[in-house]
Amino acid sequence: MSDSVLNVVDVTVVRSGNPILQEVSLTVHTGEHWALLGPNGAGKTTLLKMLGAFEHPTRGTVEVLGHRLGRVDMRALRAGIGHVDPRHSPSDPMTVHQVVLTGATNTAGLIPRWHPTPAQLADAERLIALLGLAHRRDASWDILSQGQRGRTLIARALMPNPRLLLLDEPATGLDLAGREQLLESVDLLQRTHPDLASVLVTHHLEDLPPGTTHAMLLRDGRALASGPVDDVITTPDISACFDHPVRILRDEGRWSVRPAQSQPA
Repeated sequence: MSDSVLNVVDVTVVRSGNPILQEVSLTVHTGEHWALLGPNGAGKTTLLKMLGAFEHPTRGTVEVLGHRLGRVDMRALRAGIGHVDPRHSPSDPMTVHQVVLTGATNTAGLIPRWHPTPAQLADAERLIALLGLAHRRDASWDILSQGQRGRTLIARALMPNPRLLLLDEPATGLDLAGREQLLESVDLLQRTHPDLASVLVTHHLEDLPPGTTHAMLLRDGRALASGPVDDVITTPDISACFDHPVRILRDEGRWSVRPAQSQPA
């Protein structure tokens, strides 16, 4: 059996006559952790929606967890994908514990008369502890910090025990401490779940966890570079992708950006 989790081949997406993605290809294997990077409007979110089985390509093929889009029940396929969207909001007032449990049913709220199994309850408690939220287990969603909400959504996304985790700009709106806590949580997941593959979308290199293994750079709907992270997140490629001269540094597994003109002689 192939360990391919995602297989995108020559995908083009056209909306109202405008190309959003053009001939993009991507293969993600078990245990790989990809970053999709690029400026606003590059096509990152559109590609992530296809990877999450929410949209079809105009041309090309997309296989998710071994199933080709267009030949599979998209709703059933989504049930096996963990999706972290910081814009997610529970449909009703809920606690951290309850929000995490909704990951088992892939719904915005708890289903009436639905009773989680003992195994699901145990999984929720384990994930809440793993994400460092045990002390906030019974706290209302409304009083959580943005960072705590982000970690709650990661725990929620892991409830179906997915092979694929998709993170759509998970550090959006976080302060420094919240971002670092979230990235530490993502890094922990990548180290403790060797069979998990992930794709994280961002346009900030500082938002990448150190466990990132691969990257794709998108600009104007096209892939400028794709492959192992050290081959892609380079000064020339990032400068070209964002159309601005910068200098890329990496220290203790984390990336940062400096102005190109500050480079020492």
